[in-house]
Amino acid sequence: MPTITTSTREVGTELRRWRDARRMTQLDLAVRAGTTQRHLSFVETGRSLPGRSLVLRLAESLGLSLRERNALLDAAGYAPAFAESGFDDPRLRPVRHALGQVLAGHMPYPALVAGRHGEVLAANTAVEVLTEGAASELVTEPINIWRLALHPRGMAARVDNLSVWGRHIVEGLRAESVRHPDPQLDDLVNELSGYLPALVPAAEDYVGFAVPLRLRTVDGPLQLITTLTSFATAVDVTLAELHLEAWLPADEGTAQILRSRVAASTLGQSR
Repeated sequence: MPTITTSTREVGTELRRWRDARRMTQLDLAVRAGTTQRHLSFVETGRSLPGRSLVLRLAESLGLSLRERNALLDAAGYAPAFAESGFDDPRLRPVRHALGQVLAGHMPYPALVAGRHGEVLAANTAVEVLTEGAASELVTEPINIWRLALHPRGMAARVDNLSVWGRHIVEGLRAESVRHPDPQLDDLVNELSGYLPALVPAAEDYVGFAVPLRLRTVDGPLQLITTLTSFATAVDVTLAELHLEAWLPADEGTAQILRSRVAASTLGQSR
């Protein structure tokens, strides 16, 4: 009889949990991972311990994040395959340099780099248009961009289409937490949901191709489109969880205001 150990039980339970969450059959997962349904069945029931390479293939086939792949390896009794560097780690210096260039190149439009839970790690000076008038506790490090965006004492007080635009943020985070369960993200979603007003959908909340951020500023109203960029081929947990959030003008009036703000700021600094 095969020996059932804690590792075989744990990795089998985790695999079955993830497979159920992804709504995949044993055959579907086995084919994708390049193994047999019989062997996968033995793994899930604790009768067989998968090799390290198979655990990684199964994790990739399940669409797990690098953090989740490391956890699955740990459940099987193996060392993690992916390092988790701090953002200030010397190994990420080329990444920080590249991101700094992107942030600078995006001027005069706001852009920032955020971590897994929305913590701001770097930003260009144009993000001042987002922090304008916000309560001090919301713009004191560590700054959370999603809390800043939706808190009544943050950007929310100046967002004209908060009920629609805010829900895009919350539902996007909720979908991320469903696909990659995370108690901290769940708590944040619950907090942010409490800041949203009743939904008031209207045709004018769209600009034909996207839901803009309609933001009031001291220089006039803005219409901004949000873009998100991530590192698709990252093999470091921290790098894989970073995202670059950038805003683009949805009309020429917005572009002109942002250009003028940065020009005025630059002129003020040169005096």
